[in-house]
Amino acid sequence: MNDTFSSYHPIVNFVWFAAVIVFSMLFMHPVMLLIALICATGYASRLIGGIAFRASFRYLLPVMLLTAALNPVFNHEGVTILCWLPSGNPLTMEAILYGLAAAVMLVTVIEWFVCFNRIICSDKFVYLFGRIFPALGLLLSMTLHFVPLFSARIKAAAEAQKAIGRDISSGGILRRTGLGLKILSIAVTWSLENSIETADSMRSRGYGLPGRTSFSVFRFETRDAYALTFTFFCSAYIIAAAVSDGTVWHYYPAVSGALAEPYTISVFFVWLALCAMPLFLGVREGRKWKSLISEI
Repeated sequence: MNDTFSSYHPIVNFVWFAAVIVFSMLFMHPVMLLIALICATGYASRLIGGIAFRASFRYLLPVMLLTAALNPVFNHEGVTILCWLPSGNPLTMEAILYGLAAAVMLVTVIEWFVCFNRIICSDKFVYLFGRIFPALGLLLSMTLHFVPLFSARIKAAAEAQKAIGRDISSGGILRRTGLGLKILSIAVTWSLENSIETADSMRSRGYGLPGRTSFSVFRFETRDAYALTFTFFCSAYIIAAAVSDGTVWHYYPAVSGALAEPYTISVFFVWLALCAMPLFLGVREGRKWKSLISEI
């Protein structure tokens, strides 16, 4: 993965992700939701690749549609009645719009966490939390590393079983189920043994002991200070707008809220700048690299 933002200091990465994820969950303004969705999907596509992103979105789209459909079925608030359901309850436009907003928010947060998992690696987690909470830092690092590692071990175990004539894709359902359980058992046992070895290794190195020093490849540079200051400025601006009702938006009992006011529009641009910061950094770095190549 060649991403400029991932090369920034872990504190900058963590603070930025904390800001965009929290704001994406708290603000239900449709414009802010749309901005967050576009930036989150764009950044996720850049990190995992277009093919992988399209494959994952095939699963996210049904989740989004299901979330949008469930709200008007169970929530009947709103003054704009479109029709009456067989149960006798009204189907309101406000309930549909709120369901769509909730679905967009859910997919956006999922995409942000996809990006988070790509940028905040285990080394960065240990660096951020290892000194303050050594056990928590190690636990989070191992948890994030466990999912892709466990998938790789299942694949390796399945290929090994296939090589000795135990192909899980052939045979009856009972045979395939038995082989699948055996592969799962192999992967779990493998992971448990590796966890014990990791714990013994960390204990022998004195991990978590008072006064223990640790080597770190991360250095807080001038560009990190600029990025962190920009993140704090945008976050403070958005919080101030929320406190002063500059981003207020109501779905019930009728759709209403701030939209075309100059202050609200400025918040939209600040939110766009915050969400698109990694994409902007990547584009700027790409142009700088092309400029250097052309001068050779």
